[in-house]
Amino acid sequence: MAKLSIRDLDVNGKEVLMRVDFNVPLEDGAITDDTRIQGAVPSIKHLIAGGAKLVLASHLGRPKGHDAKFSLAPAAARLSEILGQEVKLAPDCIDADTAALRAELQPGQVLLLENTRYYPAEEANDPDFAEALAGSAEIYVNDAFGTAHRAHASTEGVTHFVGQSAMGFLMERELEYLDGKLQDPERPFLVIMGGAKVSDKIQVISKLMEKADAFLIGGAMANTFRKAQGFKTGKSRVEADKLDLALEILATAKSKGVEFLLPADTRITQEFKEGAETKCTGVYEEGGETPDDWEGIDIGDKAIEAFVKEIAKAKTIIWNGPMGVFEIDSFGKGTKAVAEAMAKSDAVTIVGGGDSVTAVNKYGLDDDMTFISTGGGASLELLEGKVLPGVAALSEA
Repeated sequence: MAKLSIRDLDVNGKEVLMRVDFNVPLEDGAITDDTRIQGAVPSIKHLIAGGAKLVLASHLGRPKGHDAKFSLAPAAARLSEILGQEVKLAPDCIDADTAALRAELQPGQVLLLENTRYYPAEEANDPDFAEALAGSAEIYVNDAFGTAHRAHASTEGVTHFVGQSAMGFLMERELEYLDGKLQDPERPFLVIMGGAKVSDKIQVISKLMEKADAFLIGGAMANTFRKAQGFKTGKSRVEADKLDLALEILATAKSKGVEFLLPADTRITQEFKEGAETKCTGVYEEGGETPDDWEGIDIGDKAIEAFVKEIAKAKTIIWNGPMGVFEIDSFGKGTKAVAEAMAKSDAVTIVGGGDSVTAVNKYGLDDDMTFISTGGGASLELLEGKVLPGVAALSEA
């Protein structure tokens, strides 16, 4: 369904409430990655250039009540630096002092509300809280794709108390690539799936099985498939209750003529730490296995070789989930190789949120991808074909 866009709005002199995703990682009160803030900047600049009195709302972490550790103060300071103008932080998101600050806003000024999750009513989508959050805003813009799969007060509830609700530029691009571009992808269409659990990705795999030409499977979830096939996986992480499911997925892929590549071998270790000794198993189909006291932490060298060749053939690629424990450099060879192969590709390359984004940023390859999603759970649910509450609630175009 076509939704109202930020491009369609007349915001001059009007108060606009915009949901952003400033749920940024912090270390000792300092932002360690401002990607999510940067992602909202084009929409913010567009609105203030149009003369909006701009009020921003976001959550940060999972606070239990008002907790200064989860204050959005670092985000307000960083956004002020980026915009080159002051972004005031309200003392709260719905109290009288905050309402007074909203009333004083002038066209082109920006106010950031304090963490909406200081109130349990946010996640409960309480209508009274949503109405208070909407305040005197005439227009609502949602540019927080990462929370669009949640029907919270700041993502769904507020739309019932404003005249117009529209998607921001970031939301627009997310829907364009994760939905629009994949409706009729240029072929070959390759899906790369990693991460820990088959159960987390089963719905996405099933949905994309309808249109993908090939899958590459890495991460701990690959262990479950190999265990299901009867191979020894040592101490590797395996979902023992999902072995039958893994075999069903393999059978479905075969019946549909979809190539389903599991790692030919696995990089294994006896110590889960930086600098630990690693080695690769032999090729599984040639008798390779993981010894009892070793565990898989990455795809092996033969797997890397095969995966890189497959990536080079594709015209559309979506990647969700790392190939191993890339946070530890000694265990990151497979994830880095996949990211580099995608960066060199001429295909439409879509990084579908979560740890894959962290990996791409870690290796400095973010500028080499066609599109990088800001949503983890939201990306997966959209790929599963689910309707996102935060999108459904927006005004029709």
